[in-house]
Amino acid sequence: MLNRIKYGNTNTFLLRGEKGSILIDTDYAGTMPSFYRAIKELGVRVTDITYVLATHYHPDHIGLISELMSQGVKLVIMESQRESVHYSDVIFARDTHLRYIPIDESKAEMVLLEDSRTFLNRLGIKGEIISTPSHSKDSISVILDDGTFIVGDLEPLEYLEAYEDNRELKADWDKLLALHPKRILYAHANAKTCES
Repeated sequence: MLNRIKYGNTNTFLLRGEKGSILIDTDYAGTMPSFYRAIKELGVRVTDITYVLATHYHPDHIGLISELMSQGVKLVIMESQRESVHYSDVIFARDTHLRYIPIDESKAEMVLLEDSRTFLNRLGIKGEIISTPSHSKDSISVILDDGTFIVGDLEPLEYLEAYEDNRELKADWDKLLALHPKRILYAHANAKTCES
């Protein structure tokens, strides 16, 4: 089961399998009260969330991770993201009123991209996680076997022609289209249904 949770500027998604669940992205620091209200409307408690995964480590995607970890949610970091975990620390440090707590990656579970299918399968979720680094070097996309793709801040396919010779973006979309998406879910754009 997949739920979109919107409580700020970023679409976040809760994937629930038979053996666990994973929250993909959070919003900015300081949005925890709004997050609580949003999950309550879905009949979800924080204790129902097994893992949290960031599509990338920009501030509007990781602001609540440490707070969720303090409540028992486990962070999963893809090995390709290891160097970017503290990218947003300096940004949050400017807004001390947010009381952002830097992520303690020593308490996270590191997963190799090639092991992502096994990791998701442990939760009863069929899919894989792939690198889509055109937005930022740590960006990943979650590819579900039912054709639902969660792509974070990847520029929408229809914008590709607006960029002159953007080989990285084209490479990401070539990789995704080869996997035959049916529905693409973005962090800051409306969902797109793909023609078969």
